[in-house]
Amino acid sequence: MTETLHTSPDTARQADPFPVKGMDAVVFAVGNAKQAAHYYSTAFGMKLVAYSGPENGSRETASYVLTNGAARFVLTSVIKASTDHGRFLEEHVAEHGDGVVDLAIEVPDARAAYAYAVEHGARGIAEPYEVQDEHGTVVLAAIATYGRTRHTLVERGGYDGPYLPGFAAAAPIVAPPAKRTFQAIDHCVGNVELGRMNEWVAFYNNVMGFTNMKEFVGDDIATEYSALMSKVVADGTLKVKFPINEPAIAKKKSQIDEYLEFYGGAGVQHIALATNDIVATVRSMRAAGVAFLDTPDSYYDTLGEWAGETRVPVETLRELKILVDRDEDGYLLQIFTKPVQDRPTVFFEMIERHGSMGFGKGNFKALFEAIEREQEKRGNL
Repeated sequence: MTETLHTSPDTARQADPFPVKGMDAVVFAVGNAKQAAHYYSTAFGMKLVAYSGPENGSRETASYVLTNGAARFVLTSVIKASTDHGRFLEEHVAEHGDGVVDLAIEVPDARAAYAYAVEHGARGIAEPYEVQDEHGTVVLAAIATYGRTRHTLVERGGYDGPYLPGFAAAAPIVAPPAKRTFQAIDHCVGNVELGRMNEWVAFYNNVMGFTNMKEFVGDDIATEYSALMSKVVADGTLKVKFPINEPAIAKKKSQIDEYLEFYGGAGVQHIALATNDIVATVRSMRAAGVAFLDTPDSYYDTLGEWAGETRVPVETLRELKILVDRDEDGYLLQIFTKPVQDRPTVFFEMIERHGSMGFGKGNFKALFEAIEREQEKRGNL
């Protein structure tokens, strides 16, 4: 296995050909956006802030915008398809189930970003266009990436509305918790078909000027039964990080194989959410009914020997099944939910970083074994 860091944020920032401001939104196409909004409000502690639907002029779709700190989810379902966009969303849910349709990225100049991307090989979905209302103007454009996922490029520097023109401010569905469950989107992981990881890494290198942050290949990212390979691309400031996974040949079906089979192709596997108190986050989410992957007690028996001290006592980590990893820069705490829909596809990670910019390399084996136990219950190993 190799793990490499190819560039520093400061160096990359100085010569970034595709500057970004951060993740703008993770956009989900779902079968019932009203119910999904309730789930993420109650189970994840998010706050409904904006809505678009028949009540304010959108006859085709209903969309609910939820936030937690800088993290934004947009949940959209089709009411009655009448345009290509509506039919696309309808087909997306029929083919993939509830899933991520758009990883929207905020950029300082959507026109320049789109022009650079297309010039360097991106397939354009929507050329730059303006939308406006009494809150100002937003410039949008969109390019295609793996599977049927897209990146909308959002320039919102001249806008102060709740989300986008066409959306009205909305009251929370439930009272948000006293303490935020998470603060931002840390990274978004994509699964692609066997043999296509390097192709999509090159796409981000060439089309968006992203650099290769880390890579994971070899025996340490495998169990007795399954394996995968992963490379991480990121913008120059490390605000937007996209690990790309592909399956590797092994004795049995890997988690990536299972995802590709049930999702119907490449797509977003999980979204990692940054929290500054993973203990409070996990307690709150568990109490609200979120199911997390289990970790055997044996993992914690020798944890202190290789992970060292963390701000959370080992017994609390054991109680809550939180994982730890440490590298030369510090440590991180992480835990993964089970899939949040009936298909074994999209799930979430909660991550608390203390210096480390890694992705839990030391936990891969324990994590994959936990996933395999769930695969076996589903009859998909």
